[in-house]
Amino acid sequence: MAVEFRCATARGRRYADRLRADARDLMAAAALPDCELSLSLVSDRAIRALNRSYRGIDSATDVLSFSQIEQASGAPANPNDVRNDPALTLGDVVISIDTALAQARELRTQPAARIRRLLIHGFLHLLGYDHERSSAEARKMFARERALADKIIKDKISKPRSSSTRRKTVAPRKVSRRRKSV
Repeated sequence: MAVEFRCATARGRRYADRLRADARDLMAAAALPDCELSLSLVSDRAIRALNRSYRGIDSATDVLSFSQIEQASGAPANPNDVRNDPALTLGDVVISIDTALAQARELRTQPAARIRRLLIHGFLHLLGYDHERSSAEARKMFARERALADKIIKDKISKPRSSSTRRKTVAPRKVSRRRKSV
């Protein structure tokens, strides 16, 4: 499974490892573990420039998706047709850390949880889901988004930590209260 990750802003560095792991877990949960995904954390300034260039909208946004599936075929991807294939590059998901952190504050949620949700949302766009097509499509996309988020969280809870990552319990050392004579 290949997740190409780039963190282009200092504000995102503390979320980088978690986001990379979430991306791998997401691909496994979506039954696409062998595909390739490109993921970037950027500033509002950078995402605004991308939004202006590619969508003609001169404002920052939370997440942008650039589907390689759609680009290769010339038509929107069909989520039901996407198959696990090591040669398949899904595309690029670009998340604005600035907007994600602001949304986390507004929604009173953990920043990592908000960033994960944006990752899932962008990922689904790569596969061909589009909530802007119709209300029926929006219901399908948001239901799939919730299901994947639940699966990722459930898998994290149910996976026992490996022995290499398990914390060792060490008994505290007894501290002598006697002073050594000099």
